[in-house]
Amino acid sequence: MQQWLGQSIMNARGVAGGNVGDTHELTEARQGTFHFTMGPYSEPVLTIRPGDRVVVETRDAFGGAVKTEQDLPSKVLRMPFANPQNGPIMVEGAEPGDALAVYIESMKPRGTNPRGTCAMIPLFGGLTSTALTATLNEPLPERVRKIDIDEKGVYWSKRVTLPYRPHIGTLSTSPEIDSINSLTPDNHGGNMDLPDMGPGSITYLPVRTQGARLFIGDAHACQGDGEICGTAVEYASITTIRVDVIKGWTLDWPRLETERSIMAIGSTRPLEDATRIAYAELVKWMEADYGFDRWDAYMMLSQCGIVRLGNVVDPKYTVGAGIDKKYLAPAT
Repeated sequence: MQQWLGQSIMNARGVAGGNVGDTHELTEARQGTFHFTMGPYSEPVLTIRPGDRVVVETRDAFGGAVKTEQDLPSKVLRMPFANPQNGPIMVEGAEPGDALAVYIESMKPRGTNPRGTCAMIPLFGGLTSTALTATLNEPLPERVRKIDIDEKGVYWSKRVTLPYRPHIGTLSTSPEIDSINSLTPDNHGGNMDLPDMGPGSITYLPVRTQGARLFIGDAHACQGDGEICGTAVEYASITTIRVDVIKGWTLDWPRLETERSIMAIGSTRPLEDATRIAYAELVKWMEADYGFDRWDAYMMLSQCGIVRLGNVVDPKYTVGAGIDKKYLAPAT
């Protein structure tokens, strides 16, 4: 276990208090039906206690349908049935008004000869016409690239090897009443595609239904800020998480903690409004939990704030606004 976890919000305030409980296996066979919406109406697949570990077999964003570079997504997928989700996982004792803490322990490629997939899909991506950014231009060409991957690298070409920096693209609790498709991020979490949400990070999600109803999927072997062509290196993973409940910590938007920083996450269009949400949430967090004056925090973040792009391609864009923990230490 990483040493910083002992001082993390999850360990300090979580019901489990840093104690690790049972380990559960959520295999493809146990999952059975994967979900394409996150909401309060699907049948739970697993119930766990705070502190329990879950080893999850995720499918890639294409559900495994893009097997070769000749399998064009427009031919082998039926939209919007993409981005399949494991879950919902019920967490005992999680109630509306609480926060769910999800610590990602590890992410490994799944299969004997793992390969990832990157694709250009018609009317999807940051530099093409889309259904939400309509023009009379023809879509960009549709292309598929299959990429060998392992825990040492992402072998893009003979010329370029990218670092293996995995993260979970879609992580969510259930909205209270709505059922939201697995391609759309919002204040419940969802398809945030934030590269910081990888091994060694803790995501804090608002609980709005009894048991929280946790969904997880859309693993990426690597991704740049913005996910500009519309896809990362999508891959099937074995992702191990540990889950806890923080009682009475009511969140309006997801939050993230790593060894070095905290980050608030906002998702909407246009991009500047997602940035505003993230920074406003970060200011309120610094005020409520770290003793900062609101306007002093606002001015200070103008000097040392960190902004990360999740995606600028999904129906709503995602931005994380963060600050280095060294600036949060109390005065001595």
